[in-house]
Amino acid sequence: MRQLFVLPLLALALVAQEPTPPAKPTAQRDAAGTVTLTCATPGVVIRYSVDGSDPGPKGGPYLAPIVLPAGGTVKARAYTEDRKVKSDLVEAKFDALPGAKALPATLVPCTQDRDFPIYDWAKRHAAVTKLTTERQASLVFIGDSITQMFGGAPHDRGQPGKDVWEKFYAKRNVANLGFGYDYLENTLWRLRHGELDGAKAKVIVMHIGTNNAGKNSPEDIAAGVRALLDEIHQRQPQAHVILMAILPRGPKPDAMRAKLDTTNKLLAQFAAPGKVTFLDIGAKFLQPDGSITREVMGDFLHPTAKGYEIWAEAIEPLLVKLLGESDR
Repeated sequence: MRQLFVLPLLALALVAQEPTPPAKPTAQRDAAGTVTLTCATPGVVIRYSVDGSDPGPKGGPYLAPIVLPAGGTVKARAYTEDRKVKSDLVEAKFDALPGAKALPATLVPCTQDRDFPIYDWAKRHAAVTKLTTERQASLVFIGDSITQMFGGAPHDRGQPGKDVWEKFYAKRNVANLGFGYDYLENTLWRLRHGELDGAKAKVIVMHIGTNNAGKNSPEDIAAGVRALLDEIHQRQPQAHVILMAILPRGPKPDAMRAKLDTTNKLLAQFAAPGKVTFLDIGAKFLQPDGSITREVMGDFLHPTAKGYEIWAEAIEPLLVKLLGESDR
C-alpha cells in the first residue's frame, strides 16, 4: 500500500520546489524623459521592449535608463539569470514631452539579445568595448552579423571570413563591432554606451541596415544611419567613415532588393569630402542576370569566405590611402 503514495508525494515535493517568480518590475520616467526600470528581486535581469512586443527570454537586457522624451510604450519582465522563470509583465505608456517630436524606431536606442545562446549581446558589448579601448583601435568595423562573421575577437560565433580577416587585418590595429541580429537602434545604443569611446580611429567601415529592411521604410533606415554617422563624428571626429551600401540579398531580384536599392540611394547622399566615403560594391556579388550564387553568399545574405574576400579586396585600396599606409 505504501507504493500507492509514492507518486503523489513526489508531485507535492516538486510543486513545493518550484521557484518563486521575480517581482514585477516598475517603470518611472523623469522630467527629461528618461525611463528607469527597477525590480525588488535581487539577482534578476530585466528584459524590455519599446516596440510593443512582450519581452521574452531573448529580449533586450536593461543595462541603462531608456531615453524616451518623444513618448512610447515600455514593456518589461524580470527573469532569473538562467532565463527560465519570469515575472508578470509591466506595461508603461508615456506621452511625448512638450516640444518633443515623434521618432521612428530607428532613432530610439535599445538593446537586444535575439541571437542568444549563439552569443550573449551584453557580454559581447562589454568585451568589444574593452578590446577597442585597450587597443585604441585605429581601424574599426561596425555592423550586424554580416560584419561580426567577418572575423576578429571575440570569436563568439561562426566566422566564415576569419581567414580573409587574418590576411587583410591581422597586422592592423583593428576592432570588429559587428553584432548579429542588430537593428540600427541597437547599434545606436552601443555607440552611445562606450563602444567607440576608447578608440583612436583613423577609419571606420560601417555596413548596417539590412535587418531593418523587413520592418522600416527606406527613409527611416536612412535616418538611423544618419544618426550613427553623427554619433561616430561626435565620438571620433578625426575618423573617416567608409559607409558601405547595404549588400544585395536573396537569390534573385525582388521587392526586397528594390527596397534596398532605394535605401542605398538615400545613403549615398551622406557622402562628405574628407569625412564620409559612400561605397557600393553590391554589383561584385551579382551574376550578369542579377542573381546571387551560394558560392559568394551561402544563405543569400551572409557572405562566404569568397564573399568576404570580394569585400576586403574592394575596400583595400581605399583603406591603404586613408590609413596613410601608401606613404610607407
